[in-house]
Amino acid sequence: MAKSYKYEIFTAVIEKQIHSGVLQEKDRLPSVREIKEKYKLSTSSVQSGFEYLMIKGLIRSQPRSGYFVAENQEENIPEVRTKLPFVVRDAEFMKNMMLTSKRTSESSSFNTAVPGDLLIPQKLILRTMQEVIREKGASLLRYYPSNGLETLRQQIAKQMGTYGCILNPDEIIITDGALQALTIALKSVAKAGDVVAVDSPCVFSVLEVIANLDLKVIEIPVHYKSGFDTEYFQTVCAENDIRALVITPNFHNPTGVLMTDEVKKELLSIAEEHEVCIIENDMYSDLYFGEQRPRCIKSFDKNGWVMTYSSFSKTLAPGIRLGWLYAGSFYAKSERARFSLGRSVSPVYQELIVKLLKGSSYERHLRSFRKKLNQQAIQVLDVLRNSFPEGSYFHRPQGGYSIWGQLPENTDMQKFYQYCEKHTILFTPGHTFSFTNKYDSHFRVVFAERITPESLILLGNAGEKAKKLVGINSRVCGMPEIRDCPFLNDV
Repeated sequence: MAKSYKYEIFTAVIEKQIHSGVLQEKDRLPSVREIKEKYKLSTSSVQSGFEYLMIKGLIRSQPRSGYFVAENQEENIPEVRTKLPFVVRDAEFMKNMMLTSKRTSESSSFNTAVPGDLLIPQKLILRTMQEVIREKGASLLRYYPSNGLETLRQQIAKQMGTYGCILNPDEIIITDGALQALTIALKSVAKAGDVVAVDSPCVFSVLEVIANLDLKVIEIPVHYKSGFDTEYFQTVCAENDIRALVITPNFHNPTGVLMTDEVKKELLSIAEEHEVCIIENDMYSDLYFGEQRPRCIKSFDKNGWVMTYSSFSKTLAPGIRLGWLYAGSFYAKSERARFSLGRSVSPVYQELIVKLLKGSSYERHLRSFRKKLNQQAIQVLDVLRNSFPEGSYFHRPQGGYSIWGQLPENTDMQKFYQYCEKHTILFTPGHTFSFTNKYDSHFRVVFAERITPESLILLGNAGEKAKKLVGINSRVCGMPEIRDCPFLNDV
């Protein structure tokens, strides 16, 4: 029941008189004293009543004269019909975004490169988050430092140091995820119209960041054995003013390729020679299937040409939007770019990660997670190699989330995807990983969801369908040679 006020005994009468026309515009109302005596109210109650009527716009106060009925009780609001153009959404963008993020069920989603619900350490995360909230309380509702919590930066530097990569905590910037870290890094070294290089194939989200910054792109092929075409990169750098190279050396997405240390060193040498900043994506390095974590390019960097970024969304949960960027010698510009994108990263997430990194639970989770991913990779790869047509190739990943596959060059890929869509089997088509059509016969298979017998049956069915579609499409489409690496926007 709504609370009633003493002043309503007289305000209700005045309201009724105004609406019925007994009181007209500009009519003077009884004084505070008159109302007080008539209705046996206190002065404060009468004044509160008049304030209430003023707030409703029914009366107005005139200093030293009293209260009067307000003019124009009904607002004269013009009816304006503004004609707005239809907002046309980028259909190709929306299509590609759905191809890389849409989920149906865990048994048929092989397209989303994040841990599935049953692989997320839900109890660990929620329990730790509750501890953080109890301990930090209302301080979590305030701004945190724009470059991130100092203890978090120290913990990240400490963790990376155990992998042979020495980072100065004061040159680490905490970000709202990996894509923001990439955006900051690119903003600090390039401006609209500049040229950047990317490894190819390259994930859709990275290509979108580059496109939105109005940068021009040269794609450099990833090689299955060594990890990268350094010879072509050398040629590109000699002939173009390349501002940066965006690259994922460890368990590359989508191919799963691991770059050798020799190629990492050679790549760094070329970048130093041509003064090209390397922006290194280190998100998948913790998800190794071998005995030890591979070294990142930054660990070989002596002259400050490498920026490294990562995120906890791939190792913990996609909803934890917390990443970091080691800006190094590019810190000053990166710090300004970070501030322009938002004042602070979620305090709850920052404190959560600090608590996880300080203890042993995060490392225990990683060991279990890697083991499960490796088991699922073996299961999925076995079905792919045994069910799909002869002449197909599926690269065995050494870590990460994805298997990169290629069907015979004369397979009707359109009918293949139509079949997969009809049966809700979700892969990511190869064309989303490039600005060219070089990967139209390729597709990415993600094994980060829980693999079940049903998953494997659906995967096998897709392979059997692909066998029936070989020989229908005669267009040649394969891994690009050096001479085929594209130049976009007439670079």
